[in-house]
Amino acid sequence: MSALSRRRILFGGAAVGAGALLTACTSNDPGTDAQVKTNSSGDANAAPGTKVVIGFSAPAADHGWIAAITNNAKAQAAAYSDVELKTVEAGADAAAQRAALATLIAQKPTVIVMLPHDGKELNATGLEAMRAGIPVVNLDRAFPSAAAYRLQIKGDNYGMGLAAGQYIGEQLKAKGVTNPIIGEIPGIDSLELTQERTQGFNTALATFGFKVANRRPAEFTADSGQAAATALLQALPKMDALWNHDDDQGIGVLAAIKQANRSEFFMVGGAGSKAAIDSIAKDDSVLKATVTYSPSMASSAISLARLIGQGKGMSDLVELQVPKEITLASETITKDNASKYEKLGF
Repeated sequence: MSALSRRRILFGGAAVGAGALLTACTSNDPGTDAQVKTNSSGDANAAPGTKVVIGFSAPAADHGWIAAITNNAKAQAAAYSDVELKTVEAGADAAAQRAALATLIAQKPTVIVMLPHDGKELNATGLEAMRAGIPVVNLDRAFPSAAAYRLQIKGDNYGMGLAAGQYIGEQLKAKGVTNPIIGEIPGIDSLELTQERTQGFNTALATFGFKVANRRPAEFTADSGQAAATALLQALPKMDALWNHDDDQGIGVLAAIKQANRSEFFMVGGAGSKAAIDSIAKDDSVLKATVTYSPSMASSAISLARLIGQGKGMSDLVELQVPKEITLASETITKDNASKYEKLGF
């Protein structure tokens, strides 16, 4: 399997099961378009089983990727008659989330699904739950200790960079551009996820003999994206390609590009928002592709947690145990396949 499309599954941990991974559709209303896997009559794991109480905690948000995470989790839980979802407020920071989870652990749910404010800060909480006999599904922001989770499911930040760099390299090569000027607008530079995305991007570009000419970090918001893009456009009077790491901040990036009346380059986004996918399908801006980091992983986490709680294995696997770690591939969305992915947009 190539690095660009890699999907890593490791087996281990306690002798409990998991369920099939899933994708469908999303929005910020958990009752309508959330990414939900419906039960299949041909799958024995879909039949109602022992009741499972799933505790859930994720940072609060009313829009964007984080909001989609919570909405998807709620909608997926509601699809199962044998699941009760107990959500706890994560608060404003890691300390508040720790306190809320301590209360949840005392209630002894069957399984806990947790997207931590910070994986390192909440590692001890994961260990506490596991020691109390409560399996933990660590969602996205990784705990450094494998003993702190039963299952870890996350997106591939390095793979996002690889996918973006591969697409940009292929497009420039097809156009016969040999010495391109490439810009980059990452998210918060101090975050490990941002560093991993940039590392993957640089690695992919290097295979074509290309490199980034200028990069200006934003903060995953539209306002910061606009400010970073304005500075980048001023620094690079001419550009051939641009990778913006995050589609939410990409709203501001596109606004700055439009305001500067620039169109000589093409842009790749990141994460796979509905607005980005729609724009790519319409082909009405410099945005020509985006690389996925889908909040559908929250739906998968709930399905996997349910089967862990019921002691079931994944029906499509030979092994009797659930995977210990699952890293979802980052896929490239273009005009050619946007219709296939439009229901995945958040």
